[in-house]
Amino acid sequence: MSDDRQRGRETVETTSAARTAVVTGGSKGIGREIVLRLARAGVLVAVHYGRDDAAARETVDAVRAEGGSAFAVRADLSENGSADALATAVADGLAARTGSSGLDILVNNAGIGCRADITDITPEDLDRVFAVNVKAPVFVTQWLLPLLRDGGRIVNISSVANRIAHPHVLGYAMSKGALEAFSRSLAAQLGARGITVNTVAPGLIETDFHRARLRAHPEDAVEAAAMTVFGRLGQPGDVADAVAFLASEQARWITGERLETTGGAYL
Repeated sequence: MSDDRQRGRETVETTSAARTAVVTGGSKGIGREIVLRLARAGVLVAVHYGRDDAAARETVDAVRAEGGSAFAVRADLSENGSADALATAVADGLAARTGSSGLDILVNNAGIGCRADITDITPEDLDRVFAVNVKAPVFVTQWLLPLLRDGGRIVNISSVANRIAHPHVLGYAMSKGALEAFSRSLAAQLGARGITVNTVAPGLIETDFHRARLRAHPEDAVEAAAMTVFGRLGQPGDVADAVAFLASEQARWITGERLETTGGAYL
């Protein structure tokens, strides 16, 4: 059952949107911008979130204020069984709004950090970052795959940390490396159905996740901006536009690829 229906505080609106999508971690940061970008293209978006009800409602309201269609789905992806619950809620939400549970786009965006090097990382750190950044995308995809139409799109959000050595975020970088291996294997398996699977790998993007640290250490922001060839920090929209392209018909001949959105950092 969808989050909207669970709250029982609004009437479910039907939509004639031609395409449908799920964006995990869609209530904030990069995920929120992906939701808005897809909705502007006429896509009905299921906005997954973990805990912050207010942020999810604000994102859905922002979509609707622009004339788009979206609904929120809550699931804690660090918990076992969450992928099953998410898939059920998505299917219910889509069917209530379109008459079908068919899905066209899956964006596995939800993720957590793990700030520790080899001397500090703990088994608990590694278990948690792999649970959210690797295990969750695998099983969310597994559970949603029966809903995904032939010719659909899967986009997994990775990180430049998988290409450049970042010892201080060892577990995070390892998890993104595993996610990219998953993407390539999945692309090979789903090609017969015309489903593309690609990875977008951002550099440092100015979101709430980084903003507090950058404000506390403005020299880090200056250094990060200087590393790009454009001399500025990346913005969520820079990533969202790349995701929207890979989710479009124009990207039909692209699969198993990794698209870096770093503004030329680390060239």
